[in-house]
Amino acid sequence: MPAAMAGPSSSGGGGRVLDCRSFWKAGAYEAPAAPAREYHDALETGDFDRARVHPKFLHTNATSHKWAFGAIAELLDNAVDEICNGATYIKVDKSTNLKDNTPMLVFEDDGGGMDPEGIRRCMSLGFSTKKSKTTIGQYGNGFKTSTMRLGADAIVFTRAIRRSDITLSIGLLSYTFLRRTMKDDIIVPMLDFKIEDGDIVPLVYGSQGDWDSSLKIILDWSPFSSKEELLQQFQDIGNHGTKVAIYNLWMNDDGLLELDFDDNDEDILLRDQGSASGGFTKIQKEIVQQHISYRLRFSLRAYTSILYLNKFDNFQIILRGKPVEQITITDELKFKKVTVKVDVGFAKEAPVLGIFGMNVYHKNRLIMPFWKVLQEGSSRGRSVVGVLEANFIEPAHDKQDFERTPLFIRLETKLRQIIVDYWKANCHLIGYQPMDPHLRSQYKATLKDSGPGTQVQQKASSARGTGGLSPNLLPETYDDVSDVGLAANGSHSQSSGQAQENSTESEGLDEEVVEIGSQGVLDPKFIEKLREENLALYSRREELQQQDTQKKQTVGNLEHELEELKRKCNQLAAELKIRKNQQHYMSLNHIKNIAQKIQRSRIEDAAGQPMANYELKAVEDAMLTSCIFHLYKK
Repeated sequence: MPAAMAGPSSSGGGGRVLDCRSFWKAGAYEAPAAPAREYHDALETGDFDRARVHPKFLHTNATSHKWAFGAIAELLDNAVDEICNGATYIKVDKSTNLKDNTPMLVFEDDGGGMDPEGIRRCMSLGFSTKKSKTTIGQYGNGFKTSTMRLGADAIVFTRAIRRSDITLSIGLLSYTFLRRTMKDDIIVPMLDFKIEDGDIVPLVYGSQGDWDSSLKIILDWSPFSSKEELLQQFQDIGNHGTKVAIYNLWMNDDGLLELDFDDNDEDILLRDQGSASGGFTKIQKEIVQQHISYRLRFSLRAYTSILYLNKFDNFQIILRGKPVEQITITDELKFKKVTVKVDVGFAKEAPVLGIFGMNVYHKNRLIMPFWKVLQEGSSRGRSVVGVLEANFIEPAHDKQDFERTPLFIRLETKLRQIIVDYWKANCHLIGYQPMDPHLRSQYKATLKDSGPGTQVQQKASSARGTGGLSPNLLPETYDDVSDVGLAANGSHSQSSGQAQENSTESEGLDEEVVEIGSQGVLDPKFIEKLREENLALYSRREELQQQDTQKKQTVGNLEHELEELKRKCNQLAAELKIRKNQQHYMSLNHIKNIAQKIQRSRIEDAAGQPMANYELKAVEDAMLTSCIFHLYKK
């Protein structure tokens, strides 16, 4: 990049922020028009032959993410796609911009990293080399939209090994720099280094002046003040991988950061949290607020726990130093029914918990959590939760929804029917009156004779087979749609209006028999009894879980104590062996000394004269007795 494009320099780069720190307002500014002379120069150099991208497009492009967690998920996807290149983790944590002491959001993985060409594709718009059917990324736009949605600026550090070449690259995508220097084109300064004989040396593709200009911009507008500080960031990466630091994070209308790092040291929360719906008792409200469908709206740990359908074998999402425990939604269902492509059942907290919806994944990635394919006001589908992997339709660019194609609308109609059918056949299992007239008569008779209790559930469960469920098939690919009859009229060209009209008509046919409250389908005493029993069981379950945790901790402590005792026993045994060896050695020396004395006594007595035989015998007996006594004592 020419040095003239670097823009004015000023001290205190850490304090350089936009006038407006709210994301949804940061794009509302008037960009200065380029002088006519500049267009003339561009024509002369041929630079005008290419289409240019104004910095405002970075903000416009990022508005595809209505939800900050959706932007974070994009960056997680990039690390998950690197599993095939050896990635074993992605770390998400908070760091500090030392220039102005503001928080930064940092992502770090140990994937294959990017070489100089790779980081330039990453920083460009629309480039993507991900052609695999298993990779999540496909549009070449996720990095730009996600980083710019979370903060005004992002700096990337990446280290890669290609053949025998080791390269280090740095790229700065700074909306603040482009705005404050009045640029009318997106300029991304980048630096490259290579390892030669163990030393880090600059890798210059253009001129040295361009390289120096890029270094100056990065030092002026990034959180780092020297080249040494920049290179120090690669120490965290290891042999290969990528580190992304997002700073100048966006704020809400109250002037507070959108992302809350302070309320929970092991989580990142969204500042603007939703509240639980009304109509619940205190205990019921606590259950609702602890459910994943509620917490995922503001807890990044809860959201990432269900973000991927299949659990990873050798890969972890580490959020603020603690691995995220993956949750499989299908394991949280009771009275579960599995069809060819859909797992559907009641939430384990039913009927207290009234949440419902389908969790739709695409290529293992959660796109729509708890999608309400039925109307909120209807009792149909209450507490019914489903899981589906729909690889035959394409997600929207923000991966938080699907494109509203005719195929998607037919899918919505089919899922609506699946939930309604399941509800009709199984609603009595959680305390609602059966939809089938025969089952309903048995239910009322049992309720009248014996009152609410387990007898009702047993009789209803034994008669459940008469409801009759038809299999619910969904296509594995787009071409399979005609084979399974996903469309209501069997046509691939059905318009969205026609599908919506058909679904509305089918809803009207069933509304009278499934609506509760005004129609008296639900017995209040029975449901209240079941709610109390359910709450009691839920409390008992929590108590048992705590006891189980305590027992596991006790077992762990005992095992630790046992290991300590074993270690001490081994130590004492070793010491005892050493002492025995020492005593044996001392005994041998003592016998040796006695033998020497006996030998000397044979030669002469105290006066220097030879001893008589009887005197010699007496001395030997006395010495041998002393030796035996000494050994016995030992």
